[in-house]
Amino acid sequence: MSRRLANLFHGRPRLQAGTLLAGPVGWLVVGYLGSLALLLVASLWSVNAVSGELVKSLSFENFEILFDEPVYRTIVGRTVLIAALVTLTDAVLAFPIAFYMAKVASRRAKAALVVAVLIPLWSSYLVKVLSWRNMLGGGGLIDWALEPLGFSGPGYGNVAVWLVMTYLWLPYMILPIFAGLERIPDSLISASEDLGAKPFTTFRRVILPLSFPAVVAGSIFTFALTLGDYITPRLVSNNQFIGNVVFNNISNNLPFAAALALVPIVVMVGYLLVARKLGAFEHV
Repeated sequence: MSRRLANLFHGRPRLQAGTLLAGPVGWLVVGYLGSLALLLVASLWSVNAVSGELVKSLSFENFEILFDEPVYRTIVGRTVLIAALVTLTDAVLAFPIAFYMAKVASRRAKAALVVAVLIPLWSSYLVKVLSWRNMLGGGGLIDWALEPLGFSGPGYGNVAVWLVMTYLWLPYMILPIFAGLERIPDSLISASEDLGAKPFTTFRRVILPLSFPAVVAGSIFTFALTLGDYITPRLVSNNQFIGNVVFNNISNNLPFAAALALVPIVVMVGYLLVARKLGAFEHV
């Protein structure tokens, strides 16, 4: 039996690869794409206003509510805006850190910095958010630090969500940029300096264009993670975000929750298509 199988696969690389990938691809189709298909179908159902039971007849009622009600347009806009701000802030903060790690630090210091970037990922997500909640609250650490200057902390709200998520997802931006910068040969930077280019010109004409796909790769993580988060907004803000509304409607209006959950998916599909054109998947 084993010899027959060996003869069957011998000299057939496509059959070998297909058999090897059959399990993972099958799981992807059934577990992931299948669940997305069920989510799409559920978004076309509705709930009986009197009995509260699911009505499994297909309609676009939930999507009409999303587009027609200003409150849901505001929630979607707020979520996308915060995700964009978090992504931009993380890119600005991560780039100098990643550049120092890739091009300036010694080998030992580079290893220590990589570990330092990874350490926050080893601690509990919930512990980090609750720590920020304590710092942002009235009389917290931020208020105590700003009080001598005559200022106070932002408290709970959109600014708090922006600050906490910027902190949470910063390592996901640093690591792809670090990997992208390491791929840039030092000889290119030295050649730019030898030709008389100033540091800013070297950064603008050499470093940034070559590392931009890595920045986009990092932004995929920060943007997607912010877009779908609901724990941080729930703990440090009274405003509603997409994740909060989905969570609140799962038990009493599953079709509407499914319809709203499709919004981040559509946004991310568009974002990934743009990222692909920018060559980001080469650095993921």
